[in-house]
Amino acid sequence: MIRKLAMGATALTMLGTIPAMAQDTIDVKLGVLNDRSGVYADLSGEGSVVATRMAVEDFDAAAHGLNVEIISADHQNKPDIGSNIARQWYDVDGVNAIIDVPTSSVALAVAAITAEMGGVMLNSGAGSTELTRGQCQPTTVDWTYDTAALANGTGGAMTTEGGKKWFFLTADYAFGHSLEENTAAVVEANGGEVVGTVRHPFPATDFSSFLLQAQGSGADVIGLANAGGDTVNAIKQASEFGITQAGQSLAALLMFVTDVHALGAETAQGLNLTEAFYWDQNDKTREWSARFEETFGSKPTMVHAGAYSATMHYLRAVAETKTTEGPKVVAAMKAAEFDDPLFGKGYVRADGRVIHDMYLFEVKAPGDSKGEWDLYNQKATISGEDAFLPMIDECDFTKNAG
Repeated sequence: MIRKLAMGATALTMLGTIPAMAQDTIDVKLGVLNDRSGVYADLSGEGSVVATRMAVEDFDAAAHGLNVEIISADHQNKPDIGSNIARQWYDVDGVNAIIDVPTSSVALAVAAITAEMGGVMLNSGAGSTELTRGQCQPTTVDWTYDTAALANGTGGAMTTEGGKKWFFLTADYAFGHSLEENTAAVVEANGGEVVGTVRHPFPATDFSSFLLQAQGSGADVIGLANAGGDTVNAIKQASEFGITQAGQSLAALLMFVTDVHALGAETAQGLNLTEAFYWDQNDKTREWSARFEETFGSKPTMVHAGAYSATMHYLRAVAETKTTEGPKVVAAMKAAEFDDPLFGKGYVRADGRVIHDMYLFEVKAPGDSKGEWDLYNQKATISGEDAFLPMIDECDFTKNAG
């Protein structure tokens, strides 16, 4: 099985080779591990490979004495497959860092293997807070978002705006459970209540029975604790049932610009959502996103942006420490604050949680959109300190090192 999976990994590019300086060059091998064929392929997939390659090019790896190779593989949203690929990459293929890893159940497994093997996991796609809490690891860097930040953004805003009764439609795996739990806590802290919940298989295509339960619950808000194709299908079917027309609101607790684009502004208009990045925020995000789109064919998601920014910070740390030893590289990443063109100012906390601002957006009405990807109005900025959960003592790896 391991050999078969390894053959499925695609070697993509060799960058920064300087034969004449081989004795001074550090070889770095990056593995982008994600969903390349399923419900998360659009928000992650090949786009994260493109973003990682852009980071290596923009960092000018060769000029910093780094010889960087990128490979990729599809974990198919299955922890056993993701684990086998990770072990093959570390044991046999010489991978130093694994990037992206959406699907929290896969990410948690890969994070444990990464710590055991002395690599680095640069998480961009997975959202479970367990990555920096109950199952935290010293070599995980949790870059882009987590379910607590999403809950504090969308859940907090919709509850304070009057959506006091919530019903959750939840993907039945680690990410969905975490998103429901975090959002329910925020709802209750803001004076709301949870009137019901239903768990759906991951992935799912038919949400009719789940939506009928939500419709009959008397909830003000139906919280969609899922992502990618599951969220898109649930919203489409909710529209067909006339749920929002009848007065209930939908809360897309994790939604990406690619999801909104797929739905269209006519269907998605008015939805509130929280993201760490949007392509049209400022000149730097627009410039980078235009280059990404030229290569990939669509605007980037926050997961793609996270893969880029995490790779940039990782490569800086490797160049500074002149090693690819995971614990040493992560220690350097935690010691250096950053001012990133896509995420702004931030830092890597001792538990690996990257602290940066999050943003609450509202999907524009079709008449307000000036183009195909002009989809969001920014409603609020949430500081990183307010968005993310506080660190727990047992995950303070700087203090507990050794």
